[in-house]
Amino acid sequence: MTDARPLGADEATFIAAARSGDTARFALLTERHRRELQVHCYRMLAHYEDAQDMTQETFLRAWNKRESFKGNAALRTWLYRIATNVCLDFLEKRTPVPFDLSDSGSGMRYLQPYPDRMLPEDPQESAVARETIELAFIVAVQHLPPRQRAVFILRDVLGWPASKTADALDSTVASVTSALQRARVTMRGQLPDHRLDWRGPATHELSDDERDVVRAYIDAHERNDLDGLRSLLRDELRFAMLPELGPVVMTAEDAVGGWVSGGLFQPGHDDWRGIATTVNRMPAAALYLRTPGDPDHRLFAIAVLRVVDGRIADLTGFEAAGTPWLDVPRTL
Repeated sequence: MTDARPLGADEATFIAAARSGDTARFALLTERHRRELQVHCYRMLAHYEDAQDMTQETFLRAWNKRESFKGNAALRTWLYRIATNVCLDFLEKRTPVPFDLSDSGSGMRYLQPYPDRMLPEDPQESAVARETIELAFIVAVQHLPPRQRAVFILRDVLGWPASKTADALDSTVASVTSALQRARVTMRGQLPDHRLDWRGPATHELSDDERDVVRAYIDAHERNDLDGLRSLLRDELRFAMLPELGPVVMTAEDAVGGWVSGGLFQPGHDDWRGIATTVNRMPAAALYLRTPGDPDHRLFAIAVLRVVDGRIADLTGFEAAGTPWLDVPRTL
C-alpha cells in the first residue's frame, strides 16, 4: 500500500523504533492516533467498550507487524488499515446482523453511547466525527454487511480513494466501487431525511434551540409536567429505549402514555433531577431518580435528543448502569 509521498519524520522515527525494539518510542508515536482510531472502530462496531478493546488490539497487532512497515504509506494510514481489519475479524465472531430493526423488541443490542470527551482533539478530525458519530448515522451504518461497512467508512467518511481502500482490504478497485454503490443505496434507505448528506459541513456547538429544549425536557421531568413533555415531542417521534426497545415511531401522546403506564411519574417514581450534557455530539439529558427511602437521586437513564424546529424528533434512551465512561455523576 503506497501513498506516493516522501518518508515523513513520524515514519522514519517509527521505522527506527521498530528496528530497535523501542517500545516507549513506538507507544509515543502510535498513542497520538488513539482517539481517531477509536472513533473509527466505534463506527464499525457501534459499541464503545468494544471500540476501546479493538483500538488496543490494533496497537498490539501493529507492534507485532512493526517489521512490515516500510514507510511506503503514512503511519496513520497503516494504523487505519490494521484497525479496519481488526474490526472485520471481530465482526466475523459476532452475531452477523446485530441490528435487527424489523423486530423492534430485539432492540439494538450492541449500541452504546460515545463520550464527547474521547473525540479527536484535531479540529479536522473532530469535524468529521461530528457528522458521522450521530446515533442515526451509527445505527444506519450497522445495516451494512461488514466489508461494505468498511468500504463505506474508508471511502465516504475518511475520504480514501478507491485504490487505497482496495489495498487496505486486500481487494480490487472494482469490488470496492461495487460495494460502495450498494452501501450508499442502503444508507439512503436507512438514514432519516435530515441526514442524507452525511458528508455535509459539521457544526461543533449545540444551537440555542437544542440547549433550550434540553433544559425544558429536564425541567418537565423535575416538575412531573406531562403536558410540558408532550409539547416538547414531535407527533412523529422516533423513540428507542435501549437495549429493550426500538427504534419505533409513535405519537407524543403514546410516548408519554407509555412512560406513565410503565410506572414513571407515578408515586415512588416522580422525584426527578437532571443535568444537561452531550453524547455522540448530540444534546442529551442525564436523568436522576430518587426512590422512597433513598437520600440520593441516582442516575437512571441518558436521553439523547435530536431537535428539529424546537421540538424533539428522535429520543434514544440508554440504561445508565454500566456506562461509567460517560463521566456524569452517579448520584446527585
